Amino acid sequence: MKRTFLIFFLFLLQFQHVFSQASTYVDENGVFRWVKSKKEVRIFGINYTLPFAHGYRAINYLNKNHKEAIDKDVYHIARLGVTGHRVHIWDAEVTDSLGNLISSPQLDLLDYTIAKLKERGIKTIITPIKVGGNGYPEIDQPAPGFTNTLDKLQTYSGDIVINKQKRYLTQLLQHINPYTNIAYNSDPDIIALEITNEPIHNDAEIATQYINTMVEAIKMAGFKNPIFYNVSEKSKLIDAYLKANIDGCTFQWYPTGLVQNNIMPINFLPNVDKYTIPFQDKKAFQNKARIIYEFDPGDTNLSTLYPAMARSFRLSKFQFAAQFAYDAIDLAHNNTEYQTHYLNLAYTPSKAISLKIASQVFQEVNSNDNFGNYPENTKFKNTQLNTATNVAVYNSDSKFFYTNTTEIIPKDISKIKHIAGVGNSNIVKYSGTGAYFL
Repeated sequence: MKRTFLIFFLFLLQFQHVFSQASTYVDENGVFRWVKSKKEVRIFGINYTLPFAHGYRAINYLNKNHKEAIDKDVYHIARLGVTGHRVHIWDAEVTDSLGNLISSPQLDLLDYTIAKLKERGIKTIITPIKVGGNGYPEIDQPAPGFTNTLDKLQTYSGDIVINKQKRYLTQLLQHINPYTNIAYNSDPDIIALEITNEPIHNDAEIATQYINTMVEAIKMAGFKNPIFYNVSEKSKLIDAYLKANIDGCTFQWYPTGLVQNNIMPINFLPNVDKYTIPFQDKKAFQNKARIIYEFDPGDTNLSTLYPAMARSFRLSKFQFAAQFAYDAIDLAHNNTEYQTHYLNLAYTPSKAISLKIASQVFQEVNSNDNFGNYPENTKFKNTQLNTATNVAVYNSDSKFFYTNTTEIIPKDISKIKHIAGVGNSNIVKYSGTGAYFL
């Protein structure tokens, strides 16, 4: 009897990929869809990195509890209407030198974060591989993983390092999250996978071969949802990427640059008029879904840019976009994690409500809409942007959101069900400096 059970158990382990079911897919026209409803995926979200690297260590420095910190952040993130989460996993903190998945505090916190977001209906895209150290903005700290001392070019070829990545991907995707009791390869709320974070290939043939090898390993591990690859880094190799067996492409947008070391008081709305894809018309690109793995107008405190960027993303057919990165509330008072980025409901309330408005914009705008160019496109659908007063307003029949004091009158006060704002409006007078929700 014991022998029969053991054989059956080993059979399940070997063929568990047969039983996992897809929750999303990419159709022949490159549209990212839900399996059950066949509707288009439209998800606007954030990156969140507290389980790893500096975020993880900084919570320790403050003698705080990581899971309590995550609970607070997930609550605030959900209040902002965020429906998506993307995370590049610091594989160096969850693997050993051979690529085996290890039981580390960071893996436990990743599991916990995914579970807590799942409770709020927030979907996740994982990027399992992030080559390199875990220091920034500090010096690199010791980590057990096989990529900790490698540079990216060292990971694309060579049987030893390729096999380590395959081993890691297999074990990660077959890992059962103890907080959901679901393996990553079977979790319907892990809606897609991006293979590696910001690759820097310099050889087209090796790039295609590497991608296909990773795709095969991911599928053999039982992951059924779409697999994406970054094409915005080293895009001169776009033909090699599109030739590979991927379902979609990932892009980023940092329209104000990065790490200026000061706040730039400039009207950047003209910079986000349009998201341009240079290889838009390539035949091999037409059946690929499009997602924004990271975006942010770094080094600004403007509350008009997130909605404008969401508009431009939708006009360029993106179906998932994740701001980089939401600051943990226990760390946001100093913003030490990524100084060029700063977003937190308590500490940057206007930008936070701006993200809430952007999430609405992402749902409303279609790729065939035409709003003209700046400054004509500062009014579109239910949204208005005013750079002079640094105000974004979302004014629909049932919702009224604003990022700073506004004189705009709600369409119909009697029908409003949800108010979110900063400052004063025609219907709310508030002397505080934070955001409120009614």
